[in-house]
Amino acid sequence: MTDVIVLQHAAPEGPGAIGDALKRLGVGMKTVRLDEGAPVPASMAGAAGLVVMGGPMSVYEADTVPHLLPELRLIEEALDAELPILGVCLGSQLLAGALGARVYSSGRKEIGWHEVRLGEAARSDGLWRGVDERFTGFHWHGDVFDLPKGATPLAASAMTPLQAFRAGTNAYGLLFHLEVTEPQVRDMVRTFEGELATAKIPGAPIVEGLATHLKPLQRIGVHVFDRWAALLQ
Repeated sequence: MTDVIVLQHAAPEGPGAIGDALKRLGVGMKTVRLDEGAPVPASMAGAAGLVVMGGPMSVYEADTVPHLLPELRLIEEALDAELPILGVCLGSQLLAGALGARVYSSGRKEIGWHEVRLGEAARSDGLWRGVDERFTGFHWHGDVFDLPKGATPLAASAMTPLQAFRAGTNAYGLLFHLEVTEPQVRDMVRTFEGELATAKIPGAPIVEGLATHLKPLQRIGVHVFDRWAALLQ
């Protein structure tokens, strides 16, 4: 099986548990470090699927962030080829944008450990069926998006009515972070300290919440990401 392309936008926001799921299936992973100046691949040719990770930029900043338009084109190519796609946080926003949906600032930050509620469609979804209807997810975003035309909403939170969606049968967007490890969460709190300060969100409770929330979230991650990885077959 060929490799999955992973687009990474920030040092703390690597594939985490998604990479673990790919390893369990024996699928290779080509991580493209856009944050280190690597170019967006020109084509999906020969790739098994596409993973687009989070980052501090916004989809509507394409005029000042040069890799965003090539990313959108790559996502569109993967959609046209009906390859498995997984977008996380910024990645979900890019997927929504590539599908023609509006992506915009919510005017507030949803950061930290907050409840995710699965919708009716998640009960029969290939990735989400069998997952508890309510669980605590890890969030770090200010931008949101409308539901792309023809897509299926899968999850919401109290602050954000659209936290996850499916387009077709193999493209998924998750606005919240299901993939995080403890080092990643700690690194995000350190790296994005300025964002926390501006939003007046203390970092200490986020780190303290690891003890309570991370292991249950990681169990869900194994369930969901293993099923997504199985789409590659």
